[in-house]
Amino acid sequence: MKLSIHNKPALYGLQKSNRDFTKEKSWGKNIFNNAFPIALACYMDTRAIEPIYLQFDKDMALSHATIPVATLFGKKPDDETTFFAFESDFVPYRSLVIGNLPRADIVIQDEKSGQCTSGLEIKLTALPDNSTYKLGDERFGCELVIRPDTIVYLALSIAREFKHKPRTLQSQLEMISHISDWTDIAEVAPYIPQMARVLDDLLQSNLHLQRPLVLQPVWKTIGRTLQLHSDAFDIFVWSDFAFTRLFFRDAHNIKGKPSRSARSIAWLAKMLLDFAANGKIDHHWVVDNMSFNTKNDKAFAVNGRVTQPYMACTELEEPRIKKDEIRHIILHGGQNFLSPERRLDAALLSTLGLFD
Repeated sequence: MKLSIHNKPALYGLQKSNRDFTKEKSWGKNIFNNAFPIALACYMDTRAIEPIYLQFDKDMALSHATIPVATLFGKKPDDETTFFAFESDFVPYRSLVIGNLPRADIVIQDEKSGQCTSGLEIKLTALPDNSTYKLGDERFGCELVIRPDTIVYLALSIAREFKHKPRTLQSQLEMISHISDWTDIAEVAPYIPQMARVLDDLLQSNLHLQRPLVLQPVWKTIGRTLQLHSDAFDIFVWSDFAFTRLFFRDAHNIKGKPSRSARSIAWLAKMLLDFAANGKIDHHWVVDNMSFNTKNDKAFAVNGRVTQPYMACTELEEPRIKKDEIRHIILHGGQNFLSPERRLDAALLSTLGLFD
């Protein structure tokens, strides 16, 4: 394939990053799935369209607001010193862990100072998913599959706020500090409902400390087809506190072996207890030794019937970025590097006229 040397493939706003989008290898699955959402955010900023921000409120429910992309990134996206580091360490968390720090999906840095201004997990999701495509636009939802590293970053996001006041954290968690063997499923499982209650109290009494954790772009199709809807793209952002709603819901429904969601509650509780006691989180030990006879390939997954009530709003029903605007985000023939066996790629390539 011949490409013009003057108009090389690119993603909007990502001129400065640790990926070279003029090369085909930078359009691979795991790379594109993280890079496209950041380009979409940069484009939305240009259009003065703010992502929807989901936050935990005093009634232990989720409230919706909007968040400027500059606030989300900690820097203006188009600032000449803004640098996008994909799959990188969020350096401010290094001192809080034992061993290696998991890589965040995206770290925004100041190119001159090297300062990390934001670290986010990214979940690019299709709308609707298999559980909701028959229900109609107003009830469409997205599936979320969460990796263990996201629970680690959730724990670190909360722990960082208590770095200089560990006793406060310890006092709020002391009710669950008496478990003697955290690797024993029989001992840990009965306490998971109590862990959820204690952690809920911690979150509710510190609402002012919540911060963005997960950036969730949605791309909407016509039903279950691979044809993009005319209202095609938008971005939702979950605060760290709000994100807990996705797996705390299983805390009181434990019969026998805990679900993955319930196990994630135990992981979070143990990591925060360790931080309160030692000022460090040994996330490798927690994930490896508290598997509870379940694979650790993912922390948990929830389908669109679960996420839709939390995300329900006009922007979910009618995403604000039109499908034809994709040509302003994927630039100069970048679509020629996409792989049609992947679902979003296939939708972009099979929706007629997008790049004409």
